[in-house]
Amino acid sequence: MKKILYSLFIFASATLFAQKNPNVKFAVSGDMIGTVAMFESQKDFVQSTQVYKTAASLPQKLKKFSFLADQGLTEVKFKKDVSPFDNISLASFNQQSNLPKDTPVFVEGYEFKDTSMRVFSEIAQNLEVKDYNGVKTLFITSTRK
Repeated sequence: MKKILYSLFIFASATLFAQKNPNVKFAVSGDMIGTVAMFESQKDFVQSTQVYKTAASLPQKLKKFSFLADQGLTEVKFKKDVSPFDNISLASFNQQSNLPKDTPVFVEGYEFKDTSMRVFSEIAQNLEVKDYNGVKTLFITSTRK
């Protein structure tokens, strides 16, 4: 009985930690990921945006980001390819947190298995290392706590 309760507790805590944040809408510029809110604060640098409402409507070049399209996905193009944001790989965030670079990272509850993916560094307002299914895992949120 204890084993069943223990297993249920681990499963419940793992799903609680990894809940997707429905309030965050992701945006992609080039091959880098940010949030719509981030880009709205830098409108002077934005040339155009294209909103895709579903994963099925994504063009081929954005299909690798389809796991982020629950709330839609916005493609952002900067004027003259000049970005106001720095970018970093998720593997680098792992290393800064003393984790193996290939450990999946959760951003707003979305699991990024490919840690070579680059994100705009401004997306990481809060970094926390938590135990997820028995593995130390990095959780990133885009809003300050």
